[in-house]
Amino acid sequence: MLGSLPPIDDPNVLVGTATADDAGVYRISDELALVQTVDFFTPIVDDPGSFGRIAAANALSDIYAMGARPLSAVAIAAFPDDETPVSILADILRGGIEKAREAGISVIGGHTVKDPEPKYGLAITGSVHPDRIIRNSTALAGDALVLTKKIGTGILTTARKQDRITDEDLRDAIRSMETLNRVASEVMVDFNASAQRERPVHAATDVTGFGLVGHLQEIARGSGVGITLHSKSVPLFESALAWAQAGCVPGGSLANRAAALAGGVRFAQTVPESLRIVLCDAQTSGGLLISVRADEAAALVQTLRQAGVPDATIVGNVAADSNFSVI
Repeated sequence: MLGSLPPIDDPNVLVGTATADDAGVYRISDELALVQTVDFFTPIVDDPGSFGRIAAANALSDIYAMGARPLSAVAIAAFPDDETPVSILADILRGGIEKAREAGISVIGGHTVKDPEPKYGLAITGSVHPDRIIRNSTALAGDALVLTKKIGTGILTTARKQDRITDEDLRDAIRSMETLNRVASEVMVDFNASAQRERPVHAATDVTGFGLVGHLQEIARGSGVGITLHSKSVPLFESALAWAQAGCVPGGSLANRAAALAGGVRFAQTVPESLRIVLCDAQTSGGLLISVRADEAAALVQTLRQAGVPDATIVGNVAADSNFSVI
């Protein structure tokens, strides 16, 4: 659909819609570019404050994935015009403000509309040096792929909506979704800045609605490379596989799986169907997915873990051909 829209011809637009990147980037000067993104969605947890924190962390993640620093945010909200207590909306907004403050920014305005189903998110402006943008379309053959958070949140939140699991069972997933990718991004940026030779981090994105496989497809298409994903190395939330096997899967995850197959992703016969679904599971506020020079990947993972990103793991590699294999 985006391909049918008028192309962007402003030379100051350094990153637009062409490569399905995480945020747009607009050059202000030779040393400053603005990074802009927006994200909002319907509640995926029962607690309003937690929903606000998750939505804010999810929106901020796009800025962090570009190697940028957030500057400010404005809120986007929809709320029903009925007997639903407006205090619920206040709690959602308060949760988002809390997470924005953790990121070091303020929510400086916003807009609401009446809607039968609540929705919330943030539009965020950040900054980056034009020469230090980290795109999703610049992975190089020979790179290793590092993931910084577990996956499976879509399946687990669906299980909670269906009352198959309790709030306690969802606790670890909520904690992960509320966790900013700030530390992971800062480590990634510092890793490039401290390199003795060429910058080792070549590309990055965050794992959200298109799932791990879907976002890897975006990297592959944008960079003109192939991908080998090592399924057994991918960190998963406990019980995500079991619930996938039980058929507790959101529609978005099934759509992602269909898109993966249509896009030429090849799953090895040794990869069970339940794991294939988890690898395509639609995530909310997932981790960063980093393409880094293979000889620096272990050092990046170690640095991430030491900085407080315990699930950072090498999950695959980038190939020179155009094949996408899950083994």
